[in-house]
Amino acid sequence: MFRADKGRRSPVLWVVIIIQLRQRKGLQLQTHTMPHHTPRTQLSNMRFGLWLLFALLTESWCAPQQTCHPGDEFLGRCSRNDVFEEKPTCTELNLGYCNDMDYSSTIFPNILGHRTRLEAESGAEYLLLSVIHGLLNGECSPEIRLVGCSVLASPCQNDKMIKPCRTTCEALRKDCSHAFESIEMAWPYFLDCDRFFASNEEGCYDPLAGLRARQELALSSISPEEPSTIIQFTYASNAQMYSLLKRTAAKCSHISHVYSIGRSTEGRDLLVIEFTNNPGQHELLEPEIKLVGNMHGNEVLGRQLLIYLTQYLCSEYILGNQRIQQIINTTRIHILASMNPDGYELAASEVEDSTDPELSNQEGHLLNGWTNGRTNAQNIDLNRNFPDLTSVFYRNRRSRYYRIDHIPIPDAYWFGKVAPETHAVMKWIRSLPFVQSASLHGGELVVSYPFDFSRHPHEERMFSPTPDEQIFKQLARTYADAHATMSNNDTDRCGASFYRTRGIINGALWYSFAGGMSDFNYLHTNCLEITVELGCDKFPSEAELYPEWKRNKEALLSFLESVHRGIKGVVRDTDGNGIKGATISVRGIRKDVTTADDGDYWRLLNPGTHILTATAKGYSKVNKRVHIPHNMNKAGRVDFVLKKVVVEPDIDDHLFPTVDTWDRFDPYNQFERYSEPGLGEEGIERQEKPWWWNYFSQSGISPPNWLLRNV
Repeated sequence: MFRADKGRRSPVLWVVIIIQLRQRKGLQLQTHTMPHHTPRTQLSNMRFGLWLLFALLTESWCAPQQTCHPGDEFLGRCSRNDVFEEKPTCTELNLGYCNDMDYSSTIFPNILGHRTRLEAESGAEYLLLSVIHGLLNGECSPEIRLVGCSVLASPCQNDKMIKPCRTTCEALRKDCSHAFESIEMAWPYFLDCDRFFASNEEGCYDPLAGLRARQELALSSISPEEPSTIIQFTYASNAQMYSLLKRTAAKCSHISHVYSIGRSTEGRDLLVIEFTNNPGQHELLEPEIKLVGNMHGNEVLGRQLLIYLTQYLCSEYILGNQRIQQIINTTRIHILASMNPDGYELAASEVEDSTDPELSNQEGHLLNGWTNGRTNAQNIDLNRNFPDLTSVFYRNRRSRYYRIDHIPIPDAYWFGKVAPETHAVMKWIRSLPFVQSASLHGGELVVSYPFDFSRHPHEERMFSPTPDEQIFKQLARTYADAHATMSNNDTDRCGASFYRTRGIINGALWYSFAGGMSDFNYLHTNCLEITVELGCDKFPSEAELYPEWKRNKEALLSFLESVHRGIKGVVRDTDGNGIKGATISVRGIRKDVTTADDGDYWRLLNPGTHILTATAKGYSKVNKRVHIPHNMNKAGRVDFVLKKVVVEPDIDDHLFPTVDTWDRFDPYNQFERYSEPGLGEEGIERQEKPWWWNYFSQSGISPPNWLLRNV
């Protein structure tokens, strides 16, 4: 029988609440076609359970006690005269959830006033500690458990209690508070750093010291030369990079292949390697994600990290790494390690020259490349060379009819200087239904997100959010928090201060520029792209490559996993056929996404209740209310079925852009000579169309056989 005497709540009630909390793991996405009312969801029950749990937990501390037990004076429940006389002595640690602590003796009463082991195990604090792993989806769980156990069963020496260290508690709360905020849960009361912890001067115990020592020992067993996946942490020339990517694809041909999206100004291939369980084609409802490095030729760390990532994904998949297999089997990943191979050649040659002792001006790695090799071979900054659609958005944002998805490229753009690298990436972005993206740069240690161009042209630093501000912040936070040092407030930066934002910032608030790739992704396609600044040193020494890989590996993997959030689905007609180009709108977010060729779509959304609308020209409109729980670790599925209707002409149709403008790309055939023919045996060789090909293509006349033989 459970005891419910002496002012304590029956543990049976706690068990009921905990069972409800554990059911959070099985929450399913609930959808209701409008205008039905949404009933109380399971998430509401969970929140109520959490509230009740903390209310009762608080009451157990605040309610008048029938008897004053030993240890109650710690919490001020009673005067010392009322304390039951009992000499505390050290006893064997036998608390089921805490038996792996680095000590074997504890003492009762404990800090919280529990007189015995049984009383501690039946208390609300112990029960909450046992389910916190499920509540936080595993984040911060080992540390929280160890610190919580040091409060419930503090170490004992010479019949005296040794309290846990306040500095450890404060550091833990700083690192893990965001995990509790994400599930709208208050910091546990029994982990009050000021009340239940002691200072170093008082001779406290650090409950995380053993965990840190074990982690350091595990890292020290992996030498830079021999990590779990064998990678040579040296710089790769363009030729070596192509060879590495092709050899990696050949080694893992069942999950990867390489393809070229075009050529640089000097004719070097822009080579992409793809990872998926069915390489070469898009699968229904499988999200597509891209990583782009070396956009600025002198910012080389991102290029190297992506080369290492391709080797790591291939090798770990073969070795049976379940996490890597899950990522690749559920996601289509495209990695463009170098967008600017010409600029890299120049930057790399400058580094080689700087080591020549006969040269008087030796820049070295730290100073090299702030200008040398940044642009392409035409002296074009590729991250200023995309169409400025942000200005178009600002001019038209007050019109209630104006759509900001798939904004057409202005004709004037094609009369400017368009780099072949820019055109190739634009064509690539348009050809695949990318959901999210990251562009890796150097020069700072921060993640920025759109808009990059200020909403006021004369303001260099003005907060300029997109309609998807919240999801962009979450994407940036995903990378920054998983990075070893990026989100730390005490991290030395490169001149800028990101103390208040913990390593993320709106691009225009940092500094404003037009023609950026991230803004283009957002306004011309469905893709949401962040910019990752990897560090102050744009061209670090080779000795820094392995440490940088360790700092960024988890962040890269977490970012790949983060594409599985929000919702996904298929828009079909009543015959079951997918509808291409259907629009999915979210009430309150003025940014729509459109369906791919098979009618599938993805919409990155944060947890909460959203009202969705699916529309397509010639079809009826369908609304649905969707609730996304906080603990969902994969995208929920929401499908739509649209009925065909008669389309009535609208007098204002000609005033606003339509979906048809999506087909207007390169209207003046500026890049006809860069049209994409087939790949050669090595995967990167190309054959350009002959000069007469365009003539026959536009005239509709078939070329003679004797000409075709030479193609």
